[in-house]
Amino acid sequence: MSASENHAGSLAEAHSTRDSASQIARATLGLRELLLQGAFRPGQRIAEIPLSAKLGVSRTPLRLAFEKLEHEGLVHAIAHSGFAASEFTLTDIWDAIETRGILEGAAARIAAERLKDPAQLDPLRKINRAMEGMQASDVESFERYLDLNETFHVAILELANNKILRRAVEQIYRFPFASMSSRVLHSKTVQGSKELLPIAEEHHRALIDAIEHREGARAESLAREHSRITRRNLEVALANRTFLETVPGAGLIKLRSVD
Repeated sequence: MSASENHAGSLAEAHSTRDSASQIARATLGLRELLLQGAFRPGQRIAEIPLSAKLGVSRTPLRLAFEKLEHEGLVHAIAHSGFAASEFTLTDIWDAIETRGILEGAAARIAAERLKDPAQLDPLRKINRAMEGMQASDVESFERYLDLNETFHVAILELANNKILRRAVEQIYRFPFASMSSRVLHSKTVQGSKELLPIAEEHHRALIDAIEHREGARAESLAREHSRITRRNLEVALANRTFLETVPGAGLIKLRSVD
């Protein structure tokens, strides 16, 4: 085979690989969105053929998407018949938030222990100043606020410089409602949530201070306490009668099983 033929073959293989990866990504994102929108009743088998057509992907990428979302906990396998949407109790969600707090606490402690130069905290300070200067009073500004909040937490993970820990935290972030930027909180629909924002911002300031002064135990404790705001946000949201109808993923919560 000539060099030109080898080159052409390599290009074709690369193109095929990129196309396959694109289909898997499209299938995963599309399926996740449908699940959070409540398109499938928990426990009911999800038919692959119509879903494949709806998402515009072949069945192989779709099956890989199912496997990825099974790993996230959004779907579960049914013996010999495919996958179904999962259902979560509030206990499941509380446990996920608690686990997130343990992991983020470890990240904050390690970040404090490994900090070499206070200037490394400048991105955190900049993010926090931007959040404190915002008025999260409408959907667009609130989405921006949540994005900044997520960036703040990821920046602490980067300071910890622990790939294994970061992988574990990112897994928890995918769990419905456990992420620090879960969209269950909106100041226009959940008025009680407004009281929680100043608390969260004070936690951020204290975390920066603890990491700067290499106070690992204090940073860990603050991060664990900070994660509980996510639980308080959800508790406030659940008190709103329209919550289950308006918030993505709320239909996957099995409220009647809660103690």
